[in-house]
Amino acid sequence: MINRADIHNASILIVDDQPVNVQLLEYLLQSTGYTHVTSTTDPRVVAGWHAQYNYDIIILDLQMPGMDGFAVMAALRPLEPEGYLPVLVVTADPDKKQAALDAGARDFVSKPFDPVEVLTRIRNLIEVRLMQREAKFHNLVLERTVRERTADLQRFRSAMDATADAIFLIDPQSMRLVDVNDGACRMLDYSRAQLLGQEPERIGLGDRETLQRHVAEAHAAAQSEASATLAPVLSEIELLRQDLGTVPVEVYWQLQEQLHREGEGAADTLMCVARDISERRAAAGRLLHMAHYDSLTGLPNRTLFYRTLAEAIDLARDKEWRIVVLFIGLDRFKNINDSLGAAMGDQLLREFSNRLVRCVRIRDTVGRLGGDEFGLILTMPRDQQDAVLVANEVREALHAHFQLGEQQATMTASIGIAVYPDDAADPETLVKYANTAMSQAKEAGSDAYRFFTAGMNVQVLARLDLEMALRRAVEQDELELFFQPKVNLLTGRVSGAEALLRWNRPGHGTVYPAEFVGVLEDTGLIVRTGNWIIDAACRRIAEWLASPVGAVHVAVNVASRQFAEGDLEKEVAEALQRHGVPAELLELELTETALMSNAERTIEVLTNLRELGVKVAIDDFGTGYSSLAYLQRFPIDKLKIDIAFVRNIVTNPNDAAIALAIISMAHSLKLRVVAEGVETRPQLEYLRRHRCDEVQGFYFSRPLSAAAFGELVVAGKSLPPDPGQAAEPPQTLLIVDDDVNVLSSLHRLFRRDRYRILTAASPAEGFDLLALHPVQVIVCDQRMPGMSGTEFLSKVKDMYPETIRIILSGYTGLEAMLDSINRGAIYRFYTKPWDDIQLRDNIRLAFHHYWLMNGGGKHPGIAGEDSTAIEVK
Repeated sequence: MINRADIHNASILIVDDQPVNVQLLEYLLQSTGYTHVTSTTDPRVVAGWHAQYNYDIIILDLQMPGMDGFAVMAALRPLEPEGYLPVLVVTADPDKKQAALDAGARDFVSKPFDPVEVLTRIRNLIEVRLMQREAKFHNLVLERTVRERTADLQRFRSAMDATADAIFLIDPQSMRLVDVNDGACRMLDYSRAQLLGQEPERIGLGDRETLQRHVAEAHAAAQSEASATLAPVLSEIELLRQDLGTVPVEVYWQLQEQLHREGEGAADTLMCVARDISERRAAAGRLLHMAHYDSLTGLPNRTLFYRTLAEAIDLARDKEWRIVVLFIGLDRFKNINDSLGAAMGDQLLREFSNRLVRCVRIRDTVGRLGGDEFGLILTMPRDQQDAVLVANEVREALHAHFQLGEQQATMTASIGIAVYPDDAADPETLVKYANTAMSQAKEAGSDAYRFFTAGMNVQVLARLDLEMALRRAVEQDELELFFQPKVNLLTGRVSGAEALLRWNRPGHGTVYPAEFVGVLEDTGLIVRTGNWIIDAACRRIAEWLASPVGAVHVAVNVASRQFAEGDLEKEVAEALQRHGVPAELLELELTETALMSNAERTIEVLTNLRELGVKVAIDDFGTGYSSLAYLQRFPIDKLKIDIAFVRNIVTNPNDAAIALAIISMAHSLKLRVVAEGVETRPQLEYLRRHRCDEVQGFYFSRPLSAAAFGELVVAGKSLPPDPGQAAEPPQTLLIVDDDVNVLSSLHRLFRRDRYRILTAASPAEGFDLLALHPVQVIVCDQRMPGMSGTEFLSKVKDMYPETIRIILSGYTGLEAMLDSINRGAIYRFYTKPWDDIQLRDNIRLAFHHYWLMNGGGKHPGIAGEDSTAIEVK
C-alpha cells in the first residue's frame, strides 16, 4: 500500500529556464508537504541527474533555449528500458500537447498554472510510479496464480475478448485479478500477463474494502430480484494506465455465480465491465473550462473571478482580513489593434497576462474581465500600501517593451483600487467601485492609479505627483549636490566632504532627500540617480583639483539596489576615468543593511573598487546588523558613528559607552572613525578627547553648495584649539548648583587657592563643561530641579570615572547619599552651611587624592599635604 508519507517522500525534479516558474512550483510543492524537490534552469543536466538519482517525476518545460523539452525526453529514453518516462510536461502552447505525449510524456499541464490541477496530476503520476516499482515484486507470484485458473475462465475469455469494453474478473476471496480481456489490455496498455500481475487497487479498481462493498451490494441486489445472474451496479472511476495516465471509465459491477475454475471447482467471481468515457469527460471539461476561463489568455473569466471574489470575502469575513481588488485597464490599447491588427493585439494581451501573473503571489487571483480589462484579487490581509506596491509592480511590468512581430510597443495602464470592507462588502459592488476608480485614473492621464475612497486618494495623488516630478527631475537636470565638510580632529582643518543630494523642484524650491529618497527606492530610480551622483561627484572633484581648492576627498552614499540592479563597479570606474580623478579621492558610504543584502556580490564589487584605490566607509554604524564578522570580511576603511549615539554623548552614559567602544574597536582594526551630527562644542571636545578621527555636523558647517564649500576650504576655516592641550594641565574644580548665590560664594572661597573654577547652574550645563575641559574635582548640590546631585554624579562616574565627586547639601537625609557612597558614585559629602577653612582643606586633599590615583604621584602644584581620609561632616 502506498501511503501519504511515500508520496511526499518522492523525488521530484523541476526543469524550466524561467526562474519565476521554478520558484512558483517549488513553493507549491514544498508548501503541500513534498520534501525532496530539486530544480534547474539548465535542461542539459537532466539526463545525467536522472541516471544518478532516478527521479520519481520530472516536471519539464517544453519551450527552452538551447535544448527544448523534446530533446530532453529523447535523452531520457535510453535510461528507461521499459519505455516509461516519468515526465509531466508544462506548456502554454496547446498545439504541442499531443506531440509531447507522443514523445513519451505521461501527462501535461497548461500555463498559467492551476495549483489544484498541478498538484493532482503530480500526485497521480507519483502514485503510478511507486505502484509500478512495487508491482515488479509481485509479478512472478501472480503469474503463477494466473496459470492455475480454471478451464472455465479460459473458455469464458473468448467471449470477453469479443467486446470492446474492458473486463476484469476478480476473486472475491483473495481480491486478486484472475482474468482480463483484450479490451482491458488495450485500454491500460499492458500485456495480459503484466495486467494480471497488478493488484486491483494499483490500476484504480479499488482497495479490498471497496471491492467487498461491491460484492455485498451485488448480493443484496440479487436477493431482491431473485435473479440467477446478479444485478449490475453502475459507477464512474478512473483507471491507471501503465504510462501513469488516467482513463475515466463507467463501470458495471456484477457477480457471476458458479463459474468453474481450474482445480477449484465452481465459485462466484466478481466481474467489472469498464467503458471508456474519455471523450465524454473531455467534452464536459471543455465546456466547463469555456464557461470559467478566458480562451485567449487562460485566465479566469468574469464569472469565475466573481465567484472567487465571493469566496475570498467569505473567508476574509471570518478571519477579519481586508480584500483588495485592482481593476486594470490598458491605456490606448485600441491603437495597437488599429495599427498592428487584432492578431498582434491578442499577442500583447497574452504576454501581458503572463506578466500580470508574475506580479502576484500564488494565493492571489488574476482574471480577465473583458476586452483589455483585467482584475486582481489580493487575498491576504493587506493594507493600503501593499495595494500601492502591487499597482506599481503592474505598471513596471508594462514599462518593458512588448515584441509584436517586427514592431515594439510600450504600454501603460490605469488602475482602480477598492477595498473590502472599507468600500463594499459584496463582489459586484466592490468590482464596480474599482472600475469607477479606474475610470478616474484614466481621466487623470495614463500610467496612474486611484483608490475609490476619496481620503486615500489624497495621499496617492501626492505620491504620484512626486514620482512623476522625480522622473522629470532626473531627465531635466534638476538635481544638485551639496557638500557637508568633514574635519580632522588632530589638525582641526577640513579633511573632505560628504556629497548630499538636493532637488531644486520648480515651484517648490529645494527638496531634501528625506522627502523623496523613499520614492526613488520604490520606483527603481535610485539606480539611475545613484549613477548620476557618482558622476557629478567625480566631476566636482576634478574641478576643485584644477582650482585653488585643491584635492578634496568626497564621500558618496550608495544604495543596496545599485549592487543588485546596477553595475556599480563599471559606473565608478568610468566616472573616475571620464573626469581624470584619482581614485583615492572618492569614498563610497554604505549602510550595514546594504552590505548584507547580497554579501558575496558586494564583497566582490567592493574588493575590485578598492584595488582601484576607492575608499569604503560604513554609514550609520551600530544601527543595523552591527556584526563584527563583516568587519573582517568586507574591504572597509572607515566607520561612521551614527548621529543617534552622538546626540546625547555628553549626557547619556550608554550612548557615550557605545561611541567609545566603536572608536576603540575601529582603531584596533586599523580603521578610521567619523562621528556624524556633531552640533555642539561639548560633543566635539568629548570626541576629540577620546581620539575620534573626524567629525561632521552643524557645529562646524551645514551642507554647502559647491561654490561655498570651495570658499570655506580656501579661507582655511578650522576648529578652535583643543582646550586640553595646555603644557601644564591646571587643577580644575567644577561647581554645580542651581543657586547662583552659592555658586558665587564658592567661587570666591576657592579663587584664593588658584584653581581653574568652572560653575554650572544645572546638571546639563555641568555635562557640557565636563566635555569641554579636563576636570579633577566636582562639587555638586544635592537638590536641583530635573536631576538630583546623586543622579548627576552617578552618570558622571560612568563617563568620567577618574574624577573626585563630592556632594554639598543642606539635605539631612543620609540614606540616598550613603547608598551612592557605597556604590562609588560620590567620594564624600558635606553639609550646608559649610566651614570655609575646613572645606578648603578638604578640597585640597581631594585634588591630592586625584593626582595620587591618576598621576602616579603628587601633582607638581601641590605641597606635601596629608592624604588621610576625609570624614563626613
